[in-house]
Amino acid sequence: MTDTRWVALLRGVNVGGVTVKSAPLAEVFRQLGFDDVRTVLASGNVLFTTNDVDPSTLTSRIEKALTDEFGYEARVILVRRSALADVVAAYPFDEVDEKQPYVVFASDPTIFDELGATVEDLDESIERIAEGDGVLYWEVRRGQSTQSAFSKRTARPKASVVTTTRNLRTLRKLL
Repeated sequence: MTDTRWVALLRGVNVGGVTVKSAPLAEVFRQLGFDDVRTVLASGNVLFTTNDVDPSTLTSRIEKALTDEFGYEARVILVRRSALADVVAAYPFDEVDEKQPYVVFASDPTIFDELGATVEDLDESIERIAEGDGVLYWEVRRGQSTQSAFSKRTARPKASVVTTTRNLRTLRKLL
């Protein structure tokens, strides 16, 4: 049976002047004909069901609808719900209070080669990364997630337009 439950991870929503409220966001997905639409938190996470299983077609349709409705250049990363469950289950680091657990997703996975190339340059007392199946796992000391070496790499223009990061707790809520 084909997995028809998807998670849309919107890039750059409710930061940097792009404000998208949950109710209008969900309505865009409903107008696209998707079922079981649910938004989770205010950071651009949408669960939905559709029989259309081509991710590139879905992504294009969603990005166009969001751009038209909200007036920003929408970027969406789609993940099958079952694949997200696998990503969460494979988180490679022990979760400890003083560290934040993150997963980095990309619409262009070749960016992971660049982001992961300098893993040996990271200060492991602050952060570390590990490759996953189509994602990068990132653990960073609390309070350092915007100042760390890795976060600065993901903020560079080449990476920032094709990646989005979610806290592991958010991903669990999506599941």
